[in-house]
Amino acid sequence: MAAFSSLTDRLTGAFKHLRSKGKLSESDIDGTVREIRRALLDADVSLDVVKSFTARVRERALAEEVSQALNPAQQVVSIVNDELTEILGANVDRPLNFAKNPPTIIMLAGLQGAGKTTLAGKLGYWLKDLGHTPMLVAADLQRPNAVTQLQVVGERAGVPVYAPEPGVQSGSSDVVPAGLAAGDPVKVARDSIDVARQKLYDTVIIDTAGRLGVDEELMRQARNIRDAVDPDEILFVIDAMIGQDAVATAEAFNEGVDFTGVVLSKIDGDARGGAALSVASVTGKPILFSSTGEGLKDFEVFHPDRMASRILDMGDVLTLIEQAQKQFDEQEAREAAEKMVEGTFGLDDFLSQLQQVRQLGSMKKLLGMIPGMSQYRQAIDQFDEKEVDRTEAIIHSMTLEERRNPQILDGSRRARIAYGSGVTVSAVNGLLDRFSQAAKMMKRMSGSSMPGIGNSNSPRKNKKNKKKNRNRSGRSGNPMKREAEEKALREKLGGHKGGSGSSFMKKPQPGQLPGGLSTGLGQDLDNVDLGNLGNLNIPGLT
Repeated sequence: MAAFSSLTDRLTGAFKHLRSKGKLSESDIDGTVREIRRALLDADVSLDVVKSFTARVRERALAEEVSQALNPAQQVVSIVNDELTEILGANVDRPLNFAKNPPTIIMLAGLQGAGKTTLAGKLGYWLKDLGHTPMLVAADLQRPNAVTQLQVVGERAGVPVYAPEPGVQSGSSDVVPAGLAAGDPVKVARDSIDVARQKLYDTVIIDTAGRLGVDEELMRQARNIRDAVDPDEILFVIDAMIGQDAVATAEAFNEGVDFTGVVLSKIDGDARGGAALSVASVTGKPILFSSTGEGLKDFEVFHPDRMASRILDMGDVLTLIEQAQKQFDEQEAREAAEKMVEGTFGLDDFLSQLQQVRQLGSMKKLLGMIPGMSQYRQAIDQFDEKEVDRTEAIIHSMTLEERRNPQILDGSRRARIAYGSGVTVSAVNGLLDRFSQAAKMMKRMSGSSMPGIGNSNSPRKNKKNKKKNRNRSGRSGNPMKREAEEKALREKLGGHKGGSGSSFMKKPQPGQLPGGLSTGLGQDLDNVDLGNLGNLNIPGLT
């Protein structure tokens, strides 16, 4: 499911009745503002934020920028987009504050279950991909198996973990009080800085303990860790699905530890999610990152303007382009395009392109970045991601020759491929049929007048040929001049006898044959009665 999909549906529904109107009245704007207010409240956005948001939208919608606009409906959507960007944190789009002298210390804070441990692994993976050398620190010694979980996450991300204390290792899900925990989390956090300096790690990510609710014990421990390590960034991790508690929790942590940035987790779940939109406005702290899934790559920098575009179903093409530029091999893509033009694009090339697309992340997520896709959300949600795995398995079960030349795949080969990939023969046939249709389409496009592709049907050449043919016909394009030319030609040919074959010859009178036909038949037929043709002696017919 896309981020804030329910809010997207409500807001797009509020704009539908505006599209058919060339001019908006005050009642139209008031009705739209009411629908927007209901959508935001239903999404659990903070009441104070909703009031200020709708007031600004109404004020701007009644101004001259809408009344004098060529398309008032689009202008209202633009206003909502601007105001939505504002509450998400406009002009605060920034990366992490890195220390001048490494290591950069990042402390994670939040309630239990918000996703701090998983986020530590994602953040470490993201920093490693940027060229940094991060280290994870297991300072959560109270939650059962929290240290083990961080070690597993770190191993998956390829990031080292500093865990001198085992923490609570039990089958119970109850959080152990700080006094009964095995080890001192403050000491672990302090020692991790020295270890990072010794081993030349430039970033330290400290995973702290959480509680089911805000209490003094939780805040005291968080403050002690903060005072011990003096972090460059304190990231407050918040679950986007917890409702209005998100605002209250954010305010409590802001007063307790004074965090510097917010990370939204689980925004793909979207129970309602709107409370998370209120955090930036309520606390005045920017949203820096968002987590959209369970994979290590399901993590991205938060851009307020792009998120506002997603919520309004205008897509996020910029993020899609950035990911494509990062993952796609330009040389390989250029070679694939040339093969498409030449008609030599095979299944091995298709497999290579499919693998590059998979590196961009979930297919559902990619489709959600395309503008106007909310109307197809049901089909997107029902899309089976494993279908891509099955396609790869089918192609991997083929030989290199079969991939390059799918025409040789007869019934026995297809049965072997189906058995080797664990699918049915009909699935193999379906893939080959779709690929064949795609190949025909690409070949047709390569032979059409596509810009930048040399072919015999280019617009310039077609235009030249049309001009050449027009000149060859000898007929004028002016109707009056053409009629005069035809009249002159009829007058010129009117007095000629014989079968010249001209269509401008004088028409025969009723009961007579055209002149010259009697000569061809070998007898005088000028006075023959056409009603009595049975007595004619015509050579070859009698």
